[in-house]
Amino acid sequence: MIDLLVVALAFGAIFVVELPDKTFIATLVMSTKMRPLFVWIGVGLAFLVQTGVAVGVGKAASFLPEQLIHTVAALMFAVGAVILFREARSADDEDGQEDEFAARADADAHGLKVVVTSFLVLFAAEWGDLSQLLTISLVAKYDDPVSVFLGAWGALLAVSGLAVIVGRLLLQRVRLSVLHYVGATVCVLMAGLTVWEMTR
Repeated sequence: MIDLLVVALAFGAIFVVELPDKTFIATLVMSTKMRPLFVWIGVGLAFLVQTGVAVGVGKAASFLPEQLIHTVAALMFAVGAVILFREARSADDEDGQEDEFAARADADAHGLKVVVTSFLVLFAAEWGDLSQLLTISLVAKYDDPVSVFLGAWGALLAVSGLAVIVGRLLLQRVRLSVLHYVGATVCVLMAGLTVWEMTR
């Protein structure tokens, strides 16, 4: 049975962590070079596979002792917060990422080729990403792979959809560093919630 609270928790955590990430930039850049709908489909398929793998790893980890799972989950959230806080300082100065993803985009690609190109770019870029590690932690912590999968994949689809539709406008109005700080704050809150659950 699907737990809507876990779906919402996974969605919220992954959404705010992924919004300032290279996923958003990559999707934004590719959608300016190639047909946006096909870029989004390719990116969504890459996320489908990666979220499925993260959920599988998280489910395997859920067989470990509960105290260990909660401790590791709290540590991963804390590490995520540190990473995002550190990246926030230089986030507004990074133009190199856009050039890197623009070079991989094929402006002459159409249809299935756009889907495949987008899939491969995101598939390669996202392994070991913070959102994937948080997905593993959430599955291990709540032992609800279906709910976490729906929330995490939904968040990734929403972030990439946002990048395709209003990415440039959003980045003109909100500094990337602010998004990093928001994501880091959510990670701190998740770490605190996990520690609180351990001590109850």
